[in-house]
Amino acid sequence: MTATRDAWAAGSAYEDFMGRWSRQVARRFVPWLSIPEHEQWLDVGCGTGALTAAILDLAAPASVTGCDPSAPFVEHARAHASDARASFVIAGAGSLPPHPEGYGCIASSFALNFLPDPLAALREMRSLLTPRGIAGASVWDYAEGMELLRFFWDAAVAVDPGAEELDEGRRFPLCRPEALEALFRGAGLVEVRCEPIEVPTEFSTFEDYWRPMLGGTGPAPAFVASLDEDRRAALAGRLERELPRGPAGTISLTALAWAVRGSRG
Repeated sequence: MTATRDAWAAGSAYEDFMGRWSRQVARRFVPWLSIPEHEQWLDVGCGTGALTAAILDLAAPASVTGCDPSAPFVEHARAHASDARASFVIAGAGSLPPHPEGYGCIASSFALNFLPDPLAALREMRSLLTPRGIAGASVWDYAEGMELLRFFWDAAVAVDPGAEELDEGRRFPLCRPEALEALFRGAGLVEVRCEPIEVPTEFSTFEDYWRPMLGGTGPAPAFVASLDEDRRAALAGRLERELPRGPAGTISLTALAWAVRGSRG
């Protein structure tokens, strides 16, 4: 990941762009992990706090520590979390905060593929687990199932062929079940399994779809910000023509994520 490709600057902008969909997946991902109550949790790449919030609501944790290398994201998450069991630190893979008792679960929501070395990060996570602890992650199916981005990048490449190298479906072959399972096993985790989670992404109008693309935070908005006015208008026009519409002009898409988990063993 490079700064020129992916800008991660503003928590509120990310919420509008992707956080609202991440929160839907998180509320299904947490129960799927099947972690016993009163465990210590670590949320790696916590972003704006979507996964932390779901853990607090659904998993009865003893504590949740959220960490992210982006200070604006950590500030946003901290400002929107009032539960005393939650804490947040600025930290990333390579310097993950340990817990004296070990973590019962270390999870990452839509961040694993952005880490410079996912295998090293998973090995670090495994080292911080209790003997029976679980590591888990969710990632978007950028190649096909994450439709709001699939439509975007297909249109972007048509307008600017140079966008192909930024397309997350091309950049992140990790975001497929076979690759995820191999990664977790390669990190020394056992009893690995991977399953899909699909959520609806509904937009009332084209403006509802397009406005978050202007926020500059995340790969697609960062690409939009790099365009001049004419190419930005051409991209918007192409998307407006190609996105499927319902009878009332609504845009109804789906977003597919892959959930993967493994035990320290």
